[in-house]
Parts: sequence; structure tokens; C-alpha cells
Amino acid sequence: MTPSVMLISLLFLGISLLVSGILKSKFNTYGKIPLSSGLSGAEVAAKMLRDNMIYDVKITSVNGFMSDHYNPANKTINLSPEVYSGTSVAAAAVAAHECGHAVQHATAYQWLTLRSKLVPAVQFSAGIVQWILLGGILMINVFPQLLLAGIVLFGITTLFSVITLPVEIDASRRALAWLNTARITSSHEYPKAKDALKWAALTYVVAALASVATLVQYIMIFMGGSRRD
Repeated sequence: MTPSVMLISLLFLGISLLVSGILKSKFNTYGKIPLSSGLSGAEVAAKMLRDNMIYDVKITSVNGFMSDHYNPANKTINLSPEVYSGTSVAAAAVAAHECGHAVQHATAYQWLTLRSKLVPAVQFSAGIVQWILLGGILMINVFPQLLLAGIVLFGITTLFSVITLPVEIDASRRALAWLNTARITSSHEYPKAKDALKWAALTYVVAALASVATLVQYIMIFMGGSRRD
């Protein structure tokens, strides 16, 4: 890793840690505010699925803090214990957000479909891309094609990060609209749910920007090596 790439990585690592810290603080705070409707995260998820006429998605509890996710492969909404059993504003926001992904899947939301198609390529590149990039930088003067291959692989993961942004933002939009219209959150609770999901979305924004910035640096290294040749 070159000094410039390392500097960018450290910069975005710092930003990421800051945003993640604020996000955890927000969820800890909103996780202590009881939902006036009294519904648990699992009940919120079940109701949102029913309201959107989705009956083939299973809601499960998984271990881990903030491990909540929707799996389109087996159509499951996986909620952390705090969200699954929790009756807080944070639990409702997270559960509804994950249901937003289920709604996207059911309606063939184009960005989710595209992201799903990229998963195999991202899984393939994840285990080898850093080694290829490192080898490409070390061999830039004798075998620049190796770095180019690494750039292509890293470009796939960067594209995945960028496509993830509209997917996550849209899921939160759907969640917040439903929380409001279904009166799951009161007028005092809704802004807190919105704030929690805003900070969650920011983590994806930082990740995408970091990936784009790093990709640009690798491209510049490649172009610089090519000019020397």
C-alpha cells in the first residue's frame, strides 16, 4: 500500500469510527425510549410485511449487536436480540428498515436487483483483491497488467458500495413512511426514528466515498507507472 493510499485509508477509517460511534450512541439512546404502541421489533416487522401483502418472508432472531439484515436468498429478516424483542423507538426503526428491503425485493426494486447480481463477483474478489493490488504495485514496472487486474476487481467492490447507497436510503424512506402512516411511532417518536436511520445511512456513505477515493488512487498509480514505461 502506497503512502497516499494509506493516508486516505486512515482518513476514512477515522471518519468511519466517528460516524459508527455516533450511530451506536444514537441507538443506545433511542433504544431506551419505549415505543408508545408497545410493539416489539418482531411485531413491527410482521405488521409491516402484512401491510405490504408479503407473506413468504420469515422473521428470525440472530446473535450480535446491530447484526440486523435482510437475506434475499432465503427471504428472512434477521433481527438482533435487542431489536427482535425490544419495544423501543430504535427497535421499531431498525425492524421497519429491514422490512423495507423485503418490500424492495417483493417489488423488484432495480438497485437491489443489481446489487444482488454483483454479490458473487464481490465474494470472489474479496479474498484476493488486496493481494493482487499489492503484487501489482510491487511489479508495476515489469507487469503493470497485474495492477490493472486488481483495479478491475476493486472496481467491482466499489460499484457494489455505491449501489448500496440508494438501496439503503430507499429502505429507510419506505420504513419511515410506513412508521408514520401506520402510526407505529408518535409525533414525538418519529423524528428520533428518522435520526437513527439517518446516521445508519451515513455509515454506507462513508464506506462508498472511501472505496471511490481508494480506487482513484490505484488508478493514478497505474497511470503513473504506465507513463514511466
